[in-house]
Amino acid sequence: MRRSRLAAYMTALLLAAGVALTGAATAQASPQAAATGYVALGDSYSSGVGAGGYISSSGDCKRSTKAYPYLWAAANAPSSFDFTACSGARTGDVLANQLGPLGAGTGLVSVSVGGNDAGFADVMTTCVLQSDSNCLARINTAKAYVDSTLPGQLDKVYSAISAKAPAAHVVVLGYPRFYQLGGTCPGLSQAKRTAINNAADHLNTALAKRAADHGFTFGDVRSAFTGHELCSGSAWLHSLNLLNIGESYHPKAAGQSGGYLPVFRNAA
Repeated sequence: MRRSRLAAYMTALLLAAGVALTGAATAQASPQAAATGYVALGDSYSSGVGAGGYISSSGDCKRSTKAYPYLWAAANAPSSFDFTACSGARTGDVLANQLGPLGAGTGLVSVSVGGNDAGFADVMTTCVLQSDSNCLARINTAKAYVDSTLPGQLDKVYSAISAKAPAAHVVVLGYPRFYQLGGTCPGLSQAKRTAINNAADHLNTALAKRAADHGFTFGDVRSAFTGHELCSGSAWLHSLNLLNIGESYHPKAAGQSGGYLPVFRNAA
């Protein structure tokens, strides 16, 4: 009888331990299993400036229903979709204003940021309005910033994303080259166009390196935009638009759906 009671007691303990362990495993797995929400962070290239179809409630952030995050969410129906990307955003703006929706339930994050930090708008203004030498000098200043300061700023953003959404797969989207080289292109010399494209490559290299160091996926859109740069005859980017300066040098709806969306879909 004593042995039978002892055996029964030990069996009960083992069963209880098994239930407890199973419960613990389930509790640990459930946040990751539920991590199917999508949060879209970043600047105007993610908010969709230039694509039209802006969501009225987004105000000056100009979030578009034709932007790649909105298109991906509509096609894939994530458990939740938070679209906080905003026109003009720099790394500090992402940290201060866009990370609120991130959490344990976030399974996917997209982010494009860094171009504004490097002075993208001022580079384009200088290159369009001033001499070749001034254009190249401004680009060299921007490249020096990308080398010296931007990596640390990106680290802050990427580390914050990982801390707030530890289960998330993070895709860092880059920027296209702006100009097709060769032939004629009104308003910009070959030297300027080459320098601007090289600056885009320089920025993308920095973004890809920081993304890899954080275990993130880099979405390189340059190949997707090949043949659709400015001066190509089939541009997916707006050229200088004096009637709507803010849309200048941003992807059109076709650039979002034909350029950014497939790259993000493959990386997600």
